[in-house]
Amino acid sequence: MKVAIAGATGFVGSRLVERLHQEGNSILVLTRNTAFAQKAFPAQAFPNVEIVTYQPTASGSWQDAIAGCDAVVNLAGEPIAEERWTAEHKQKILNSRKLGTQKIVEAIVRANPKPKVLVNASAIGYYGTSETATFDETSQSGNDFLAEVCQAWEAEANKVKDAGVRLVILRLGIVLGMGGALGKMITPFKLFAGGPIGSGRQWFSWIHLDDLVNLILQALNNPAMAGVYNATAPNPVRMADLSQTMGEVMHRPSWLPVPGFALEALLGDGAKVVLEGQQVLPKRTVEVGFEYQYSNLQAALTQILE
Repeated sequence: MKVAIAGATGFVGSRLVERLHQEGNSILVLTRNTAFAQKAFPAQAFPNVEIVTYQPTASGSWQDAIAGCDAVVNLAGEPIAEERWTAEHKQKILNSRKLGTQKIVEAIVRANPKPKVLVNASAIGYYGTSETATFDETSQSGNDFLAEVCQAWEAEANKVKDAGVRLVILRLGIVLGMGGALGKMITPFKLFAGGPIGSGRQWFSWIHLDDLVNLILQALNNPAMAGVYNATAPNPVRMADLSQTMGEVMHRPSWLPVPGFALEALLGDGAKVVLEGQQVLPKRTVEVGFEYQYSNLQAALTQILE
């Protein structure tokens, strides 16, 4: 199988490339930074990887490279919780997903032969935030900024179905692995200053990186999968429980809270990502027969941190 991947050098994408390569597949890496991709996937170690430079939000010759691919995985998008949400940054967040997906779909539609499937990332931000509600794939969308971004993102992806291409949308929770969000949370615990962020009551819907990669692989290979699936573990926790479990696994105290106002001072509106949450259940993901390696938070953190 030949798979084109946008966002291949990121936290999730790089692990996906490794797995696909291990299984003998060919990978087309679409990247803005060719030099970085070449370091990440050196030709000697990754002979099945082809690197193509692209501009995510612009049409170009890169789109021709998708012809002949069996599948496309779109994981690209501007980081959400790393900068203040200025008007300019919010536009970047939206454009990187809406226009980026539009250009991927444009390439698939004009490809001959066409890929059979597009696996497109979205996020559980689709549902909005709540301390009391429970969401699954049938739940309505929220009405805040991230919900609107996810709606626009998914609307562009859905256009690929008009070309007869199978579409799987994965609404990602917080991905746990050595890096990503967890990598930033580890440091205070190492310094014996760990604790819950904000009230500690907000929900934390998570998935282990290996489970997410396995879910993407299943979406690529299972023709019965189509539509929206929540890429979250079946047991979300509250932030206070996450902090307590991290402390237990790392043998560090977990009682020193990070006040919400400190995070808001750093990230502004972007602090919503961690100060507010949502309890998201992977109903369709379980129904399609996906088997989690890490459905329990303690087992997931133990594997990552020990």
